[in-house]
Amino acid sequence: MKVKTILVSQPEPKVENSPYFDLIEKQKVKIDFRPFIHVEGVSSKEVRSQKVDLVNYSAIILTSRNAVDHFFRIAEEMRFKVPDTMKYFCQSEAVAYYLQKYVVYRKRKIYVGKRTFQELSPLIKKYKTEKFLLPSSDKLKPTVPEILDELGVNWKQATFYKTVVSDLSDLRDVYYDILVFFSPSGIQSLLENFPDFEQNNTRIAVFGNTTIQAATDHGLRVDIKAPTPETPSMTMALEKYIKEANKK
Repeated sequence: MKVKTILVSQPEPKVENSPYFDLIEKQKVKIDFRPFIHVEGVSSKEVRSQKVDLVNYSAIILTSRNAVDHFFRIAEEMRFKVPDTMKYFCQSEAVAYYLQKYVVYRKRKIYVGKRTFQELSPLIKKYKTEKFLLPSSDKLKPTVPEILDELGVNWKQATFYKTVVSDLSDLRDVYYDILVFFSPSGIQSLLENFPDFEQNNTRIAVFGNTTIQAATDHGLRVDIKAPTPETPSMTMALEKYIKEANKK
């Protein structure tokens, strides 16, 4: 079965040099982008109900740009002036760079991991006397609390935003050769929107072990997996598959 159309369950890339655009050009395929899930902020009242008072914390752990946005949104709603002495522990450079939207970077104490939360943990461990707040979604990876507990630091997690299934009803009669997923929530969205979904000849591409597990748990056939040593990115995995499928 040749591949002509692909639906990626994420927003369209903002950068012009995205490898997805190279894929469209090289392989002559049509790629559409559509977020299967989106984020909605919880109210400051809901945050307070989790027994969170921002004045009690001296350090914030930020795992994503959503966490940055919603921390400062809640601070504003609570009329809490974030002190200049606040320490920020950012999971990646991308998160730290995004923080500049809200703070003057060079005047703040910002500590940056490389990519994973595991890589950020040695920096957190150095500051055991701090009181850490982890603003997150309701879908926090279980490894994060496990790592923080192992470090023995004083920390609290609070839900500042929720991952919500998007309405995809307009796609009911639209068919794609490949559907691409990056999270278990994306799989959940597909099946909540289309409870009678039948895979048939639709190929499913997934990124990450938890997403593979979610797909197989729901009886879906996974045709394309990433990352692998040979194809560390989703676009590389798609390109390899398309080349093989379309040469037949």
